[in-house]
Amino acid sequence: MQKLLIIAFLIVILWNLGAGLYYMMVDKGKTDRTVKSLSWRIGLSVTLILLVVAGILSGFIKPHGIGG
Repeated sequence: MQKLLIIAFLIVILWNLGAGLYYMMVDKGKTDRTVKSLSWRIGLSVTLILLVVAGILSGFIKPHGIGG
């Protein structure tokens, strides 16, 4: 379940990154849609990082080291 949540977050983050690029090319600085899209991307990225850290600290996500 947690893998699906992480993958969903990554898909939405990539979608917002692409939307920001699209708005930057189309709007040419006339609107603030680029800033809003990239702000959402940053917010989602920070939220994902905090959720992963909270999951590790609570024991819900069990990290594994490379090589043992």
